[in-house]
Amino acid sequence: MASKLSTNSGINDTSMENTKYIPVAEFYHGRSIFITGGTGFMGKVLIEKLLRSCPGIKNIFILIRPKRGQDISARLTEILGSPLFDRIRNENPGNLKKVIPINGDITLNELGISEVDQITICQEVSIVFHSAATVKFDEKIKQSVTINMIGTKQLMELCHRMLCLDALVHVSTAYCNCDKKEVAEIIYPPPYNPDDIIQLVRWFPEDILEKLTPSLIGNRPNSYTFTKAMAEHMLLKEARGLPVSIVRPSIVLSSFKEPVSGWVDNFNGPTGIVSAVSKGLFRTILCEESCVADLIPVDLVINLMIVSAWHTAQRKSVGNITVYNCTSGIDNPITWGTFVRACIDYMRKHPVEGVLWYPTGNLRTNKALNLIHGIFVHLIPAIILDVISLATGRKPIMKIVQSKLGKAATCLQYFTNTQWRFRNDNVKKLLTHLSPHDRDTFQFDVAAIDWQEYIEKYVLGFREFLFKQNPGSLEKCRNNMYKLYILHQLFKLVLVGYMWRFLLKKSDRLQSIWTNIVSTFVQIMKVLTVF
Repeated sequence: MASKLSTNSGINDTSMENTKYIPVAEFYHGRSIFITGGTGFMGKVLIEKLLRSCPGIKNIFILIRPKRGQDISARLTEILGSPLFDRIRNENPGNLKKVIPINGDITLNELGISEVDQITICQEVSIVFHSAATVKFDEKIKQSVTINMIGTKQLMELCHRMLCLDALVHVSTAYCNCDKKEVAEIIYPPPYNPDDIIQLVRWFPEDILEKLTPSLIGNRPNSYTFTKAMAEHMLLKEARGLPVSIVRPSIVLSSFKEPVSGWVDNFNGPTGIVSAVSKGLFRTILCEESCVADLIPVDLVINLMIVSAWHTAQRKSVGNITVYNCTSGIDNPITWGTFVRACIDYMRKHPVEGVLWYPTGNLRTNKALNLIHGIFVHLIPAIILDVISLATGRKPIMKIVQSKLGKAATCLQYFTNTQWRFRNDNVKKLLTHLSPHDRDTFQFDVAAIDWQEYIEKYVLGFREFLFKQNPGSLEKCRNNMYKLYILHQLFKLVLVGYMWRFLLKKSDRLQSIWTNIVSTFVQIMKVLTVF
């Protein structure tokens, strides 16, 4: 066992130079995989991709807990019954039986896994993907530490007991080092000892921890980025002697191509705000439109995870940890302004059902102006709609909806107004190790993304998979959108008319100028009539 584990600033090729190339799918043949976070957005895509592109895989064990009255078997049946797995159901339905639920909970001692299941995992599993995490930006520090740090620590203890572990892939975030403007593929020293933070949350009550949180997280915006950074550094000690790699995705959005374009199953991140804009519910946000929106499709992240495990096992090195920044900002950048404008264009082209107003959006950098504009386009319309709901005997919800959207927008402000440069040399070098066939099957080259095409599929995706709306209703929705456009223009015309009328009443000079303009126009029209 290695006495020290360090960060690898670049991929070491020497261990692979003289070895025969093993295709990725062949590498996974006959192997058993253990996945934490398998019920989440990325976890589901990972399971689907492994079953479809590595059909010789033996078993996929996923950590899953009972939830809302559902036992783990019912939850697994629901997950595998989603549209995400349609291709496998049609092409190779027997492979779905390879997914085996393991009753457990990332927050519990020994992950809540029974002794029998622990023995099975330790004897059979050779690849581990750790993607379980709380991704809530406003999560309380105690819960963030429990899931993102203590959960990771307990998984490492289990991994040390595995008899044939060849690769462990830890999923972090590119923003764990968001206090730096340029982020390399290394593990940075943390401001505190991770063990001290764990002891802190174990001993102090939650109310005191909440007061301490701002000083703990420092220049980071939330407990999520703070605890993910601490978890990375914790691996240097806890994963000593294990074959580890870290994948750091930036802002993960819907799928690029696989298994279907545009697949998404949650309103996290920008998707919640974008989908609200598509309904006409949200119209202004604090955002620097010239900043790069470092977006990454979920299937590209998953492909990189699968290949990084393959490479970690192939190089047979436990002396360091290789970090992969899975980002798009350097090789294929898109700004927030371009992203938002494209989204709005495609929302109008492919409108959702139940739109309340014509979709528009303003990106502002002035907080006061954004707040004032928000009062007029968010708060006041919400109050009016709630009054109408009360008058018609329905439950008023619009003010609550706007409050939640405002909170979500506030959580995103740090990321939409800051510019980073994420170095991704290891990712690009990893591409060179793949055969042409594997590069195509496990595509993670962000340069291949056509952002306009991707955003159109993204809009169609959240329309179909989040709002559950049939593509057959598009024509009717487009007719409705045209009516809303006319109404929107008429409203602006009336608003300008009332403002002009108000100004005329308040200013004699303006009234005189207006009278002269009208008089001149009438005279010109008379002259033109003569001719």
